Amino acid sequence: MADQVASVFHALIDNVESIVRGKAESIRLALCCLLTEGHLLIDDVPGTGKTSMAKAIAGSIAGSWKRVQFTPDLLPSDVTGVMVFDQRTSSFSFRQGPVFTNVLIGDEINRASPKTQSALLEVMEERQVTADGVPHLVPRPFFVIATQNPRDFHGTFPLPDVQLDRFAMKLSLGYADQATEVIVLEAYRRENRDRGVPAVTNATQLEQLIASIEQIEVVHSINDYIVRLANATRTHPDLRLGVSTRGTLSLMRVAKAYAASEQRGYVTPDDIKTLVEPVFGHRISLSSEAELRGVRSEQVLAEIVDDIAVPRHREG
Repeated sequence: MADQVASVFHALIDNVESIVRGKAESIRLALCCLLTEGHLLIDDVPGTGKTSMAKAIAGSIAGSWKRVQFTPDLLPSDVTGVMVFDQRTSSFSFRQGPVFTNVLIGDEINRASPKTQSALLEVMEERQVTADGVPHLVPRPFFVIATQNPRDFHGTFPLPDVQLDRFAMKLSLGYADQATEVIVLEAYRRENRDRGVPAVTNATQLEQLIASIEQIEVVHSINDYIVRLANATRTHPDLRLGVSTRGTLSLMRVAKAYAASEQRGYVTPDDIKTLVEPVFGHRISLSSEAELRGVRSEQVLAEIVDDIAVPRHREG
């Protein structure tokens, strides 16, 4: 099973990298998020491939996917669905919104009002929409990829801490290196501008892979290591907000997928160290004093990782 997971995993990476070049590690982390039924926030400047990567991941799965462009006038019902009156039957029925899909791409989520953001984030957590007291389940698997531009604050509604915590992982792609960008320019053709990618897996196989990843071993010392890292964020003098229990669960689950991608049946401390920044980074907040001193959250996390003793031996 480990071989099968790794095989599909790397096929997905190659497929997405045919569209978003030079970002194999970011793609790998995004797929770890997908295969643990988490949700992904891609936070970066315009034009770095956020939406292209989201569309390529969605297209790589032979399931359904939809895209929503978030704007200030977008209503919660535009995302989740609405009750409509049917004159033929003289009754109300529920018309599903775009969240009823396997992969939902939410472009520029920080441009929507807090009410609309909350409606989406509730579905992310509960995996259902309640309309007129009746729950409507979204399909499984259900994966949200949201994007936002951090440097453009005009007309935006930044996600509050409690909503950021709903995302299993946050990534920044960054600019391509020079060699990669030259390749992108030389390969550009008008007819290829909006080309998609062929599907390399389907929703049924994806469900099987998600179930198999649950079997990856996480020994007591690794769980203890994760909690010690989280506790250090909760007591650090430069932080006003530390990592929640939801954050520790996310790190454990994403680490299982990361181990599976390397054909391992167990999680190592190095997996945890690699994933601390993308899983914990958006869950911590600097104190006002630390911000005035120019401290960065990634510096605090790096300091914590250096200070916390690493488990040296596997158990069993």
